[in-house]
Amino acid sequence: MSAYALLKSLFLLTFFIVSLRASAQLQDPTYVGHVCTNRISRNSTYFKNLEVLLSSLSSNNAYFSLGSHSLTKGQNPDMVFGLYLCRGDLSPEFCRECIIFAATESGSRCPGGKEFLIQYDECMLGYSDRNFMETVTTATIITWNTQNVTPDQSVRFNGAVASLMKKSAEEAANSNSSKKFAVGKSEFTSSMSLYALVQCNIDLSSEDCLSCLQKSIQKLYFNKLGGRFLVPSCNSRYETYPFYNETLEGTVLPPPDTAPLLPPVSAPPLPPGKGEKSTVITIAIVVPVAISVLLFVAVFSFYVRKRKKKPYDTGAANDERDDDITTAGSLQFDLKVIEAATDKFSIFNKLGQGGFGQVYKGILPNGVQVAVKRLSKTSGQGEKEFKNEVVVVAKLQHRNLVKLLGFCLEREEKILVYEFVPNKSLDYFYSNMQTQLDWTTRYKIIGGIARGILYLHQDSRLTIIHRDLKAGNILLDADMNPKVADFGMARIFEMDQTEDNTRRIVGTYGYMSPEYAMYGQFSMKSDVYSFGVLVLEIISGRKNSSLYQMDTSFGNLVTYTWRLWSNGSPLELVDSSFRENFQRDEIIRCIHIALLCVQEDNENRPTMSAISIALAVPKAPGFFFRSNHEQAGPSKDKSSLFSIDAASITTVVPR
Repeated sequence: MSAYALLKSLFLLTFFIVSLRASAQLQDPTYVGHVCTNRISRNSTYFKNLEVLLSSLSSNNAYFSLGSHSLTKGQNPDMVFGLYLCRGDLSPEFCRECIIFAATESGSRCPGGKEFLIQYDECMLGYSDRNFMETVTTATIITWNTQNVTPDQSVRFNGAVASLMKKSAEEAANSNSSKKFAVGKSEFTSSMSLYALVQCNIDLSSEDCLSCLQKSIQKLYFNKLGGRFLVPSCNSRYETYPFYNETLEGTVLPPPDTAPLLPPVSAPPLPPGKGEKSTVITIAIVVPVAISVLLFVAVFSFYVRKRKKKPYDTGAANDERDDDITTAGSLQFDLKVIEAATDKFSIFNKLGQGGFGQVYKGILPNGVQVAVKRLSKTSGQGEKEFKNEVVVVAKLQHRNLVKLLGFCLEREEKILVYEFVPNKSLDYFYSNMQTQLDWTTRYKIIGGIARGILYLHQDSRLTIIHRDLKAGNILLDADMNPKVADFGMARIFEMDQTEDNTRRIVGTYGYMSPEYAMYGQFSMKSDVYSFGVLVLEIISGRKNSSLYQMDTSFGNLVTYTWRLWSNGSPLELVDSSFRENFQRDEIIRCIHIALLCVQEDNENRPTMSAISIALAVPKAPGFFFRSNHEQAGPSKDKSSLFSIDAASITTVVPR
């Protein structure tokens, strides 16, 4: 065939393919879902403005090249806000066809609806009587692939998708193009790849775009093989098959459990006639080198796992016992790995801040999500507590204790790496979303905390006193199971030891037992007191100190509960959000247990193993606030001889 004939054939083939693509694009878009709310009469001024707005949206060709446009029509209270967003890899022609189709469908999909959002694979159209960009909208569409991730791949899959979505979101938000749009691909296994697409309305700033995408990604639980989350201002989607134009991929990640050993090197062109000989030479050189590299990596990895670290000189303080970190059996992380996992401790990954530093969310190279506790460099107390936490927690394994995965001591950094627990801490729910914690859930939380403390006190091979049990140190996993956390203050007891003394009081007032707060005496019964306070907070949905802030006559939650119990009305303590949805006997039993735990004399408090046995009659609690009309005279009850008024408790100085 001549060169001219070959060129002509290629041209005809190219034209045919382009024609097929254009005809395929002009098919009807693929419907995903829609939201329609606030139905009113279609004869209103609002719907007259809507007709004009839809006509304007679908007729202004100048904006289809951008793939996004928003505008308003009319005056308040009949003003209509409208917008559309086409997928970033679509041509302006097909974007226009998709929006015209969506506008036509709106009449039948949402007759009389003031707020409407419809999603197709290719575009989105929405309108409302309020500004989508400035208000929290109910117009949200979430869809899922019907197939679940297999249990053995769940953790890796979760981490790999989250990492890919995060990278794509950052790329879209920081894009220099007119479209805030990004796609990405990641090789999950040899037979499966992951695909992600994220996009923002072009009217959003980079910061607002990233914030919107992060929130949308957080709504996606990666236990399905695909899913998408859409609000009017942005959308996110992932699948295990390509659902966009792959030539646009900007984020391509390696498999979650491996990374290339060496960067790819492009080979120079082969000279004519030398191809076969060069291939033989290349194989003869590359294969031995590759085998040598793999052997070196295997030997080095084995050496790193087996070698013993040099013991740290922890020092022997009079008041604090340190142990050799190397006995913890935990994995020491390289600082570079932790920096990569947290995007160099990015503010976007910050989960919170504790007494000794900040906590960040991270994703390790194998896809596992972790919580990284970074101790403050200016903390005078940090290093001892850091070493103590490594020694203590690495030896503990229980479903109601947060799991320590490793640590890092490098340069000035002191870092602890924990399993990631997604539902924040218990105290978050005292002031936020109380209705999400019904009595059944709270009862399960109480039981889980009790099991965790019992393990520390009795069932582990060590006897451990936590010393800082509080709502902020109870984390909740995805199933709302509690995990006791933050062991920086914990102490290990000898086999026959029952109590200890300290001149340095640590912990949180309100949860401290009287003997510990005033005299520095602590034991298992100190943790029991803290547990009792926690139970009362969980039942009431209030912090121990909240009543004192509202009314000094109540003193605190412990005093208030004791008075209700003494008056025969303990159910007045119950969180009002329960309404009547709780088991009366369970509530009363839990209040009874809590009051036994917070008794003034630690000898009267039960052990954690005894709280399920027949319950004794509780005596007055420690830190009992007496009102003026209550008698302070002699009593047959030994515990009632001790009381502290509101003035003295606020000025108590530890000794």
